[in-house]
Amino acid sequence: MLVYRISRAKFANDLTGEGARLFGGRWNNKLTPCIYTSESRALALLEYTVNINIDDVPRALSIITLEIPGKNMLIVKEEELPGDWKSIPAPSSTKKFGTKLLSAAKAPVIKIPSTVIHEEFNYLLNPRHADSGDFKVVEIKDFVYDMRIKLN
Repeated sequence: MLVYRISRAKFANDLTGEGARLFGGRWNNKLTPCIYTSESRALALLEYTVNINIDDVPRALSIITLEIPGKNMLIVKEEELPGDWKSIPAPSSTKKFGTKLLSAAKAPVIKIPSTVIHEEFNYLLNPRHADSGDFKVVEIKDFVYDMRIKLN
């Protein structure tokens, strides 16, 4: 199965989840590594856009295509999520929820609804799972961020 992410070019090959470990995210507390990916390039761009300030968009970006195992995936349904999962900024409840799932390491991949488009999905990759070696970067392309997305 293919998934996508956008990141600074210098971190394009990084499958350690170090950025999320250092800074946390909607589905993880700091100190819990996680690799955030999306089911499409377009969703990856939307997720990236809502999580970055226009002044922080780096010049050197990449769009990364990863192959992940389609088996042994934990699928989280919307009704299982904390009631405030769509809140902005990300509430502590979602950080705790995701951290618990990642720490339990029951699956290498967690399929979870996107807060941007609820009918589409993001895939949280758990670099601490025994099967994380199955995550493969299959393509890295330079990505030019179209600033019109943030300017209007």
